[in-house]
Amino acid sequence: MPHSRLRRGSKCVKSSPPMRRGLILACAFLAWGTVVCLAQVGFPVTLPWPTADKPTLKFTVGKLQQSGLYNGQTIFVSEVAVQNVSDQSVPKSLFTVFVNDKDGVRVGRALLRLPEIRAMQTEKAQLQFSTAGTPAVIALLNGRVVPLKVISVPAGATLKIDGAEVGITPRIAEFTVGMHTIDLSKEGYAPASSPLEVTGDEVEGGGISFELGGLSNDTIQLRDGTTVLGDVLSLSMTSVAVRVEGKEQKYDRNEVKKIILVQRITSQSPVKQTLPAKPN
Repeated sequence: MPHSRLRRGSKCVKSSPPMRRGLILACAFLAWGTVVCLAQVGFPVTLPWPTADKPTLKFTVGKLQQSGLYNGQTIFVSEVAVQNVSDQSVPKSLFTVFVNDKDGVRVGRALLRLPEIRAMQTEKAQLQFSTAGTPAVIALLNGRVVPLKVISVPAGATLKIDGAEVGITPRIAEFTVGMHTIDLSKEGYAPASSPLEVTGDEVEGGGISFELGGLSNDTIQLRDGTTVLGDVLSLSMTSVAVRVEGKEQKYDRNEVKKIILVQRITSQSPVKQTLPAKPN
């Protein structure tokens, strides 16, 4: 299963055609999805997929209609026509639709389920989502996205998913179906890494928890970005001596950015005292 990564917070700026050069519109950019700025194109909106130059499907999204309120959020619905422009049938599929506001902030999400679409045929579906903001950008991602809460003990660990940093725990992260790698790191604790498989029938609202273990070695962070794990033997105003894998290494103090010492528990054998023998 191929991996898809969500790059949060990144933006692209789309400028208007030469006749409207004075208008510049900021749009959220998702590397794996088709993006359309509603304020720029209006309705109906056409989204080619997977790419604009060689599309297999063309999604035509009708005007968003307000249908009610739920928990303080506005419910929007829209009729979507999906045309298969290829010469082969497209099997049943599932798309996640992301809705952002004009600042690129996620304000809505919905699943769009499609039946089999034969070559050069069109099928219709309904899109529905709720939001507390104003929809301005629509993006498509093929496949289901499952939000899961990632918890670490203790909290406050840096969370990476598939090598991309996504925030600090506890954190609700969105996973595509398939295999992922979770990495957690927190100063003073041993880093943790674990594979995670997200299945297509995963229930939303679940969570996963990791317990970080204590460090077994001192940590020396150098100014060039290198991290050394070992036992600090001595510190002076000019140098740091460290034992790494049984070998002593010395570093100039100017090379060292930070030192994290682990707590060591030493045990001492009880001293046996021999009482003097009593005189007969």
